Amino acid sequence: MKISINQAEILNKITDNVEKAIFGKREVIELAICSFLCGGHVLIEDVPGVGKTSLAAALARSFSCSFRRIQFTPDIMPSDITGFTMYNPKTGEFEYKEGLITAQIILADEINRTPPKTQSSLMEIMEENQKTVDGITYQMPKPFIVLATQNPVEYTGTYPLPEAQLDRFFIRISIGYPSDAVESDMLTILNGGRPIETLTPVATEADLIALQNSLSEIYVDKKVNGYIIDIINDTRKNENVMLGASPRASFCLYRAAQAWAMYSGRDHVRPDDVIKMAPPVLEHRIVMKQEAKMKKITPAMVVKSAVGNVKVPM
Repeated sequence: MKISINQAEILNKITDNVEKAIFGKREVIELAICSFLCGGHVLIEDVPGVGKTSLAAALARSFSCSFRRIQFTPDIMPSDITGFTMYNPKTGEFEYKEGLITAQIILADEINRTPPKTQSSLMEIMEENQKTVDGITYQMPKPFIVLATQNPVEYTGTYPLPEAQLDRFFIRISIGYPSDAVESDMLTILNGGRPIETLTPVATEADLIALQNSLSEIYVDKKVNGYIIDIINDTRKNENVMLGASPRASFCLYRAAQAWAMYSGRDHVRPDDVIKMAPPVLEHRIVMKQEAKMKKITPAMVVKSAVGNVKVPM
């Protein structure tokens, strides 16, 4: 049994819409949409100029949800993000002033350019969909998704995201350079204007929430549960790894496999779905030992090894 025609139509519309602005990167777009289905946050990490910000903006423009872009800089403060309370002499009361992170879809542009103190203000928000200011908790709107971008090769004036922060991102994706043919077409298209400026929503807030709510109906067999756990355990036991994938990573991989099954038009998860989603879900959560880094052993190699070591369930 496949997912409903309406669900499949919405997912295809979203992908096609984003692809109008991000050329030749359909698979990357599909991974990001899977994260949206899970209500997960997306870290887009790549070199300058490949379309990180454009991808985030195109995804946001495809939904009729509130959107805000926050340009992270060294001088931005936690209170700028979460908001603050201030005394109003006219009323004699303290009033809460909303911060920048008040929309349903947030673009955290160049997130690693802000100091750790400001980065940490996002931890509660990203994990619990709420923010606490002066002892008072405020719920974030639903749906709520953070799309963050960062440049991995520029170190001057940047602050690497700590492991606890990275673990809160559902997936990490990289866009990469386009093929020669795609880049040639892109030059012609961009000469006539920026396609992203003409994008309009193709899905509503209710559509996204309905898709997220129906994700739990995608069946996952117990054998697939065991397959996921075995892969996670293999990353923890790897001699080159200082910190393997967390239990949060196990659940994220479980949900990501459900999302890919839904996107593929199925009502059940196959081991192939787990294999597909393992790299973007797990790689950024693995911390390598220093000697492994010197040998140029990467988290991508660890995940590939784990998937190869674990027997695929029948």
